[in-house]
Amino acid sequence: MLKDERLRVLSQALAKQNVMRLRDAAALLEVSEMTVRRDVAANPERFTYLGGYIVSATDVPNTPGYSLDAEKDHFAQAKAEASAHAAKLMASNETVFVDCGTTLTTLARLIPADLQVTVVCYSLNIAEILRRKPNVRMILLGGVYVPSSDSFAGDESLEMLRRMGINKAFISAGGVDEARGVTCWNFHEVAIKQAAMASAVERHLVVDSSKFGMVKAVRFSQLVEFDSVITEKGQQPVKR
Repeated sequence: MLKDERLRVLSQALAKQNVMRLRDAAALLEVSEMTVRRDVAANPERFTYLGGYIVSATDVPNTPGYSLDAEKDHFAQAKAEASAHAAKLMASNETVFVDCGTTLTTLARLIPADLQVTVVCYSLNIAEILRRKPNVRMILLGGVYVPSSDSFAGDESLEMLRRMGINKAFISAGGVDEARGVTCWNFHEVAIKQAAMASAVERHLVVDSSKFGMVKAVRFSQLVEFDSVITEKGQQPVKR
């Protein structure tokens, strides 16, 4: 495959799935990982290579990184109200996925003590809350620990999610924009969010309204891929 063709194929793949591991790109293009690195480095206006992932350069704004400690007090009341609306959707004997982030920490706290539910998560701060709820069966996904979001990432977690049946996935985000899609700060979260959404019967985006019009480091979905958006103002179905 000639270089121009490789660039075209890589662009098309990123347009569909937003982020790609270096080794997956090499397999797709049938070249070595070093060749992919060279193609990416030679075209900085089109691609960026970060931490083993390739993304479109237009999906990486020049903004400071995410810190869980820095975010936890931002719009705390709005996050709590959004989580209260989301908690009402949980039903007994369901399996739900709770994403990482400060908004969904509150959701974990609001799970009724008498509700029997299985919760899949991948962050320590949420797991710490869930372990104190006697009727919650918790499944904590493992992998490499990422301190900035207090969460884990690994291929084993993705495989487990793909095999699971999830009734409802509650997903967090750092930015929501109609044109640029739903974005987050951390590259390692993308594959986990996407796998959970793919396995879920219902997908709910839980954010406070300050996230609208914002674009963060990497896009993981389009708004139309969700069944509803839940903010401090309540739940709104997504129009398709």
